[in-house]
Amino acid sequence: MSTTELLLAAIDEAYDRRSWHGTNLRGSLRGVTLEQAAFRPRLDGHNIWELMVHAAYWKYDIRRRLTGAQSRSFTIEGSNFWRRPVDGTAGEWRRDLRLLEGEHAQLRAAVAAFPAARWTRKAPGKPFKFEGLVRGVAAHDLYHAGQIQLLRRLQEN
Repeated sequence: MSTTELLLAAIDEAYDRRSWHGTNLRGSLRGVTLEQAAFRPRLDGHNIWELMVHAAYWKYDIRRRLTGAQSRSFTIEGSNFWRRPVDGTAGEWRRDLRLLEGEHAQLRAAVAAFPAARWTRKAPGKPFKFEGLVRGVAAHDLYHAGQIQLLRRLQEN
């Protein structure tokens, strides 16, 4: 397997493909209701919805680094974490789910198109090589999938 194929497998398994570790990010969101998504275990803690949008943002950020895009035009103004919900509607929830899906698809396309000879080069502005950024975004998805699973379990009674 090439580096590109391994990296694609890693991000896909962490996001929506079957893997040995159990529930991936997309799987952790399957069946989440609007109420579950907005549940906040404490006032200063993040909810499922915020973790999902946060994951979408980092997929965007890594894609931007891979493609060399200079613009910072994420769909939502700001960076890293956004207060969710804004309106609290099912339409807003579905729109943010589509945002995550779209950012994953675009990241996947950027990884597939990335020149193989550049994987071992250092990424600008980061102390990591390009391949490390992609492995990192896969680990990031799994980290937040675990948090989402925990938040779901906290709501079971």
